[in-house]
Amino acid sequence: MYNSKIIGLGKYLPEQVVTNNDLTALMDTSDEWIQERTGIQERRWVKPRDGDTTSMMGVKAARQAIDRAGIDKDDIDFIIFATLSPDYYFPGPGVQVQKELDIKTVGALDIRNQCSGFIYAISVADNFIKTGMYKNILVIGSELHSHGLDKTTRGRGVTVIFGDGAGAAILSREEDNNKGLLSTHLHSQGEHAEELSLIAPGMGKRWVNDILTDNDPDDVSYYPHMNGQFVFKNAVVRFSEVIMEGLQTNGLGPQDIDMLIPHQANLRISQFVQKKFKLGNDQIYNNIMRYGNTTAASVPIALCEAWEEGKIKEGDTVVLAAFGSGFTWGSAIIKW
Repeated sequence: MYNSKIIGLGKYLPEQVVTNNDLTALMDTSDEWIQERTGIQERRWVKPRDGDTTSMMGVKAARQAIDRAGIDKDDIDFIIFATLSPDYYFPGPGVQVQKELDIKTVGALDIRNQCSGFIYAISVADNFIKTGMYKNILVIGSELHSHGLDKTTRGRGVTVIFGDGAGAAILSREEDNNKGLLSTHLHSQGEHAEELSLIAPGMGKRWVNDILTDNDPDDVSYYPHMNGQFVFKNAVVRFSEVIMEGLQTNGLGPQDIDMLIPHQANLRISQFVQKKFKLGNDQIYNNIMRYGNTTAASVPIALCEAWEEGKIKEGDTVVLAAFGSGFTWGSAIIKW
């Protein structure tokens, strides 16, 4: 059985920077209020009609990852795309990537696991490679939140948190079983699904026809909803559990972590986990201050930046972890 390893990383962030002070023109908020609760100072939002969609941002990140991997696009055997904000209700963006990159007619799979989407996606890719089914898999996490946020005081508790962007990785076959992805660990708890959710449009409760017919200005079913304190309390517990699960599976402890890349949900969550595992500032990577929460894109963007900055070296034990809507959560243990 093979292992899989990451041989190329890429990212894309829209040019438009939206600071906390910029948001004060849209809603009753302040830089101090946002930073105190989330640690976020600014985020990237795409400019309307400039061509940056979820799929196109994914394509731009993918091109960089393919180039850095030193492979040709036609060496890619399979595409996995994680997002909660697809261009279309269907089909998913995986096939759009195949078209835009002009890749031969390989399979394209879409992952709908929100904040933990990239962890789920690389777990799927890892197991496809382990079995020998595929050799090179393109994995993308991309999100365009800004078009669907309630940019009023009513929605500030959610809107100030989220940003746009994309990250990508090329996973390839590795014959050394002591290198690459050592293990992945996935969990869900659907009883809390509506604590962090976007209900409409959906076939279950409210479809587009209902929303248009009712024309109710107080209908917020098509805006994201988050029970912030409840999510926070669950996140700190599940992050810790799934990181320890991954370490123990591989005979490791917190002292063996060279770099932890947590999902960038809230800087306070990352700081809690850092303190619990007694990690130094050089053992954890955070960029939520600059980009906000980019959901499925946050882990690959942060992983890419940490690698670009030389903070991840060959032989390092790298831990990826995420928690979010679903609830779903997961971790990956990598020997770089």
